[in-house]
Amino acid sequence: SQTVLKHGAGSCPVGRVPAGEIEAAVIDQLRAVFRQPEIVAGTWKAARAHADDITEADARAALQQLDPLWDELFPAEQARIVALLVERVDIASDGLNVRMRVDGLSGLAREMQTSGIEAAA
Repeated sequence: SQTVLKHGAGSCPVGRVPAGEIEAAVIDQLRAVFRQPEIVAGTWKAARAHADDITEADARAALQQLDPLWDELFPAEQARIVALLVERVDIASDGLNVRMRVDGLSGLAREMQTSGIEAAA
């Protein structure tokens, strides 16, 4: 926590949270994103701004194949994907807020469409 680092342990209402718990929660959020139709539609719209040859079906197929494949990926590839997709994680006493990179979602969809992420597994 930046607050704890800057102002001491008593200054943050959340306190310390183990990194493993945060990482697991972020991964759960990402995997849920891969299955949400509105995220797929948003990804397609963002990808279309960079390359109009990606169809909504391409974006949907790329993101939907990532969820079942996730556990088969090397940890380094998982970390790369998380870094590509997650802009910021904020923890509050009422929950976790994961801010996504829309350009990362569209980039990942394009990457999976062209090269296939299976090679990283």
